[in-house]
Amino acid sequence: MKGMYSIAGISKQGFHQWLDRYLRALDEQQQLHFLVKEIRQDHPKLSARQMYFMLQPKTMGRDHFEKFCFENGYKVEQKRKFNKTTDSRGVKRFDNLLLTLVELTGINQLWVSDITYFRIAERFYYLTFITDIFNREIVGHNASDSLLTTQTTIPALKMAIRKRSLKKANHLIFHSDGGGQYYSHEFTDLTHDFNIQNSMGKTVYENPHAERVNGTIKNEYLYEYNPRNFQELVTLLTKAVRMYNQFRPHSSLDRHSPADFRRLIDKGLLTKTWVINKKKKVTKKEKVNINIK
Repeated sequence: MKGMYSIAGISKQGFHQWLDRYLRALDEQQQLHFLVKEIRQDHPKLSARQMYFMLQPKTMGRDHFEKFCFENGYKVEQKRKFNKTTDSRGVKRFDNLLLTLVELTGINQLWVSDITYFRIAERFYYLTFITDIFNREIVGHNASDSLLTTQTTIPALKMAIRKRSLKKANHLIFHSDGGGQYYSHEFTDLTHDFNIQNSMGKTVYENPHAERVNGTIKNEYLYEYNPRNFQELVTLLTKAVRMYNQFRPHSSLDRHSPADFRRLIDKGLLTKTWVINKKKKVTKKEKVNINIK
């Protein structure tokens, strides 16, 4: 290897610094696809340049970002948007394990996650959520000003692991979209350490619960709280998650909050089984069997 570094005219340290920058850029670029699509749904005519100043990506300048948008079909004048996706050859993808999942009978069997944006004035920030489908509880969350894995999915997952006192021997499925933060080596190293099975959907329709949590926290809580800066966003996000988990009733949980529902389960006063649809159309509503003792 030393000979290769000499031939290339670079040092070992220089090579690894370049590799780290490259991986960070790839990490951010993958998630930008999903965020640009989400922004375009809310702002169909927003130009690539305007999106650049809103998103302020860390690893690419204005011209690079505009080129990225044009090459991937995000130009405003195009009638068909979002059809072209990233060339994923050589990029890790995980199977959608929800297509073969039979049922859920307790917590820590299926977590779902997504990253969304939140705008304050002319600045965009990023929110990461992890939800336990069994009792609809948000077990991990994070707000960041960067799309890097170390500032989005990693802290959210570490929070979830601590909150649920997750053991290394478990059968948990972690389901997400195909964003780079969910298959980066830092993230997969962490899931591997806890024997977590990674699962991915190809579209937002294969991760509907995570999308629903995004909309609920943003529209029913944060926009109403009206944070004025990033520090307030962090504080108010924690408040929103607490309100959601402790007090918000869910029709699917027999009008209990996620926290109350879990307490009833733990006390043996209630039993529940989610029967997950085994067909490929995973958006079909689950059948629920709830027994109150």
